[in-house]
Amino acid sequence: MAGDNSGFQYYHYDPTLVGAIIFVVLFVATTSLHSYQFLQTRTWFMIPMVVGGFFEWIGYIGRAISHTQTPNWTLGPYIIQTLFLLVAPALFAASIYMELSRIILLADGEAHALIKKKWLTKIFVCGDILSFCMQGAGGGIQSGGTASNLSTGSHIITGGLFVQLLFFGCFIAVAVHFDLAMHRMPTSTSCTVPWRKHLITLYVGSVLIMIRSIFRVVEYIQGFDGYILSHEAFLYIFDAVLMLAAMVIFNVVHPSEVTALMNGGKKAKNGWKMERVVGWHQRVESDTSGVGIAEIPRSANV
Repeated sequence: MAGDNSGFQYYHYDPTLVGAIIFVVLFVATTSLHSYQFLQTRTWFMIPMVVGGFFEWIGYIGRAISHTQTPNWTLGPYIIQTLFLLVAPALFAASIYMELSRIILLADGEAHALIKKKWLTKIFVCGDILSFCMQGAGGGIQSGGTASNLSTGSHIITGGLFVQLLFFGCFIAVAVHFDLAMHRMPTSTSCTVPWRKHLITLYVGSVLIMIRSIFRVVEYIQGFDGYILSHEAFLYIFDAVLMLAAMVIFNVVHPSEVTALMNGGKKAKNGWKMERVVGWHQRVESDTSGVGIAEIPRSANV
């Protein structure tokens, strides 16, 4: 069971076709729903998550192709599945980073934020881009196909994963600090809007990505002959399942509600249904006296 370059062994097992097809179908389904949701609600900051979803199902197509080539695997499908599955969570993280700043504005809680909105998204998205580029560069080096290239690329990828873990850990700390501060000193607006529901969803998505990233770090530290890379089940348990769950929870609790409550527009309800919401500034402009979230600051720009 060797690869096509220098006898390097791309897989220590025969990649499962059934598992790959199942996750292609599941990721196509959740990605299609995310595409529909963000187009209907104009929740543009969810675009990275949609792109990440495309990366996931493309990656599992690569694994399915590798199955058909057993035992004479070629480099192309191997690199496709390696690179696309590796960098997709960084795109999920970008959408999560951008949602936190909007949750803070929705709750009128910027005074409680450890990092001001002006810098919050910039800092974490820049860290995410750095991690993405390092992992992508490592994957690009691995496409050289030699054992040396694969080893060098692996070291760069490991560095990128550490960067991702560092920024994600700091991000979770910022989110928890905001949550605790709001619990101690809630704002008048925070009592009337469902900001905590979205923050809890953000926590769950973040923890899933964090667990997956830790798994990947251990995998790359062990190396190509390590126990994890020698057993395919780990990939599906600690990557495929976790990343699918991360996408699905944001299908169910879609961030469009956050932007709709502030500025008006459609929000995704129960996944695929749409509901129009009149935002605070629209209520003011129409001079209505309906019950709502009249204390959300109009300056909130999402």
